[in-house]
Amino acid sequence: MKEFIDYIVRALVDNPDQVSVTEIEGTKTTVYELKVAQEDLGKVIGKHGNTAKSIRTLLSACSARQGKRAVLEILED
Repeated sequence: MKEFIDYIVRALVDNPDQVSVTEIEGTKTTVYELKVAQEDLGKVIGKHGNTAKSIRTLLSACSARQGKRAVLEILED
């Protein structure tokens, strides 16, 4: 799942080398923390948050197939 997020986000941003995804696993929920370069933050979030919402939808669909719950947090530096 971590690689999946990494792959999608690297395709969107101008600085793919500054993308980092951290996985924090709980009992029922896994939290993925995404950090990108400050200038790429808008590209990951998108207009009205549509890009971030789409990434979260894909993540939820993939995690539901595994019987788990996943949350994506986009962090600012």
